[in-house]
Amino acid sequence: MALFGWVCLVTGASRGIGRGIALQLSEAGATVYITGRQESTLKQTAAEVKERGGNCVPVICDSTKDKDIENLFEQIKLEQNGRLDILVNNAYAGVQAIFDNMGKKFWEVDPTIWDSINNTGLRGHYFFSVHASRLMVAQGQGLIVTISSFGGLYYLFNVPYGVGKAACDRLAADMAVELKRRGVASVSLWPGAVQTELVSELVLKKEAPEGVNPKFKDVFADGETTEVSGKCIVNLAQDKNLMSLTGKILMTCDLARRYGIKDVDGRSVADYTSIKFLLSQAPYLSWLSVVVPSFIRIPRFMLSLAYSRF
Repeated sequence: MALFGWVCLVTGASRGIGRGIALQLSEAGATVYITGRQESTLKQTAAEVKERGGNCVPVICDSTKDKDIENLFEQIKLEQNGRLDILVNNAYAGVQAIFDNMGKKFWEVDPTIWDSINNTGLRGHYFFSVHASRLMVAQGQGLIVTISSFGGLYYLFNVPYGVGKAACDRLAADMAVELKRRGVASVSLWPGAVQTELVSELVLKKEAPEGVNPKFKDVFADGETTEVSGKCIVNLAQDKNLMSLTGKILMTCDLARRYGIKDVDGRSVADYTSIKFLLSQAPYLSWLSVVVPSFIRIPRFMLSLAYSRF
């Protein structure tokens, strides 16, 4: 077990990507603290972790409540002698609000959608990172992974979503500047299209909700399982060159290629930066994807240039 003896914390792990990450970290031997607001779903994840032989500590914690966060870290300090090796900032409560308001402009929606999308997510990530960093700096090592998305680079879904994800990327990058000399790495992780329980319900059913791009259904139908991100984090944590990656945005497709990762069902992880994939999504150019090699990819600097504001 590669992470035997490690102590990890995954926020928002009662379902979705957080659940998949918790399962993979525990399979690797770590003791995994998982948070969520609903006791029933949290216990389900904990039970699945234990079924796989892992060690899981479920903690009911609302990421919008400062006292809940403080109490959680006091519990970790007491039970683990102040040790914390990995924090995964994953908790998010905005998916339902996003799909309920799909296709609407920001001025057509109640402005409190900002709180629905960014309080549990962005604000919570900062608070968790502060408390986790205090433990990691004291021990001289650690890894903070903040789950973000392509929405941090270009417009996706709505204004609060994009602003929040761009801020998550900046949060990871700026924390890395201050943590690097203390031996703590901070990265932003972009999963691809992930087949979470909620996405399966809202996008993959026979008729997608009004305002949902029909192409989303095809992309998510071939999407990653929730455990790909977990596999990536397990390998990343063991990378001897981890500090060379701190402050960067890392994509699951890149990490899958770096570490030779396959999805839990044996499929290759879709590479959303490959020319082959991009051509397959273009209505009049999809035929070209048949003849283009899969290893030809868009250079990362071109992604930044394409969406540069300057």
